[in-house]
Amino acid sequence: MSQTIDAARLTLLLNDLRLPAIKQGWAAFAERADKEGWPAARFLAALTEHEIAERDRRRIERHLVEARLLPGKTLDAFEFEAVPMVSKAHVMAICAGDSWIDKGANLILIGGPGGGKTHLASAIGLALVENGWRVLFARTSDLVQKLQVARRELGLESAISRLDRFHLLILDDLAYVSKDQAETSVLFELISARYERRSTLITANQPFGAWGKVFPDPAMTLAAVDRLVHHATIFEINVDSYRRRAALERKQKGPGRPPNHATTKDTVGLSLRDNQNKT
Repeated sequence: MSQTIDAARLTLLLNDLRLPAIKQGWAAFAERADKEGWPAARFLAALTEHEIAERDRRRIERHLVEARLLPGKTLDAFEFEAVPMVSKAHVMAICAGDSWIDKGANLILIGGPGGGKTHLASAIGLALVENGWRVLFARTSDLVQKLQVARRELGLESAISRLDRFHLLILDDLAYVSKDQAETSVLFELISARYERRSTLITANQPFGAWGKVFPDPAMTLAAVDRLVHHATIFEINVDSYRRRAALERKQKGPGRPPNHATTKDTVGLSLRDNQNKT
């Protein structure tokens, strides 16, 4: 049997075994193994480690696309020195996810416009994706509108259940939700459904005492706040507008070209754990 026929048969076998990375890279590994005199066990270990690393990389890419995070919002780009009330060490610990996401705990960022809440929320989401968690970033008003449509089509329960596949749901700009009772009621149902089951990250310009503007029913306001803060880490970001400072810096340095999509670091060498069923 010729080497060409053997290679073709091996390709078919690797397809059947669903090992695409090994299928693409085995020849290069085999050549190196022959040159360096690897024992069979080392060759096999190298192939399997390569396959696992590629699976992790592809998983991160899929989860990054579905997360809909904001471009350019990374922890490296966040100016922690300008927000002294937020500990970088604390945030880095949060980004591991193990200590709170497994428990369905929440994270709440409160502060005035331009303080960096959205940047920090998206950056935390990116770090969590890199660490193997599934995340969805959404403007609260946009998600509420989609849930409203689902309710009209008698599919609200199913729509909320589909969000369960995300370990963390980031709801940006909570305070901008309309006062309409129907809209705020679907938001309350979402918060209630995730309570102690799945984690939620909230950014809001208003302190809890002003959330009556979001939930016009005082009882609903109290119940929503109670569910969100019961197992929550809360950061109050009371600083001057981050966007205003950044605009002044850009004016001094000249215009630049921002990224057009969220990106991760080099993911090939990341050691990941995956915390959900494969999709």
